[in-house]
Amino acid sequence: MRGFVRGFPQSVAATYNAGMTDSLADTPVDPSASPATVFNFAGLSPDTVLDALDSVGLFGDGRLLALNSYENRVYQVGMEDGPPLVAKFYRPQRWSDAAILEEHAFVAALVDNEIPVVPAMVLADGSSLQQYQGFRFAVFARHGGRAPELDRADTLERLGRFLGRIHAIGLQQPFTQRPALDIVTFGEEPRDYLLTHDFIPPDLLPSYQTTVAQALDGVRRCFDRAGAVRSLRLHGDCHVGNVLWTDAGPHFVDFDDSRSGPAIQDLWMLLSGERGEMVRQLSDLLAGYEDFCEFDQRELYLIEALRTLRLIHYSAWLARRWEDPAFPQAFPWFNTQRYWQDRILELREQISLMDEPPLWPL
Repeated sequence: MRGFVRGFPQSVAATYNAGMTDSLADTPVDPSASPATVFNFAGLSPDTVLDALDSVGLFGDGRLLALNSYENRVYQVGMEDGPPLVAKFYRPQRWSDAAILEEHAFVAALVDNEIPVVPAMVLADGSSLQQYQGFRFAVFARHGGRAPELDRADTLERLGRFLGRIHAIGLQQPFTQRPALDIVTFGEEPRDYLLTHDFIPPDLLPSYQTTVAQALDGVRRCFDRAGAVRSLRLHGDCHVGNVLWTDAGPHFVDFDDSRSGPAIQDLWMLLSGERGEMVRQLSDLLAGYEDFCEFDQRELYLIEALRTLRLIHYSAWLARRWEDPAFPQAFPWFNTQRYWQDRILELREQISLMDEPPLWPL
């Protein structure tokens, strides 16, 4: 093994564990596929990472640091000439090439409009998506930053402005290769996967089936109340971990989960605390957002519905990845009796919340 490699602990050296993931909103090419068919990172050694970069004319100096991503494998690579770069190796069978390139094109359009995002680099062959020994990868400039201070009204308003600008570009044309965030992809398909692959303990199965059915009924009622809201290209996973703040302001990273959906999907994950706090936060976000993009307040009926879908989807995301050796080590609490008991209680809480009046900005 050449060079100096960090981030590959002895206990997980064979799997090249890359740390905690923030990416929850995935749809494999075949949603019914078993976990084993979507795991194939065992051959991605540090040497393979460096050789892949060599193959596209980017020569590392041997320093390699695994970054925080389980969905894909992401590495900071020291370069012989210039600052470190970040290489993302895509999970096999998750997205098609066309879907990855469509995400890259969306981010590139945001860059063209001077929105602070981190695009995939277009390399000498004219493409942003590369292949090496069966692995698909992209290369990005390294951008640092800190978490935004979401307790500050001016920070939220500034974030809202940039999200409004992102959505104004997102409205210009639809995705054709990437899926939508809807009840089927984030609710029914994940539920069916968990049930057909026997992840729910037998003694909890009736309770889970009843509760998840009631939860999805509540989601449908929320969507019915919201009516025909518009769908646009989104970041898709816009939580605080995917916004980096510097003295110059925010920049948005990791559009890997970008898909079509309602605008509120990119806003609600920035809200936290008690109801009154979330109302104030939402008001500050929308104060900036509506400088650049109109917001349909009917979408506020969808906040708890989208949260419910995310909870159901997250369990299935873990289940689909369970054959990846990095996952049992990172999530040892998954698929225990206590885990499923807690998920049932969590969904019951969401059922109640979805019947409450929605948040309305001040």
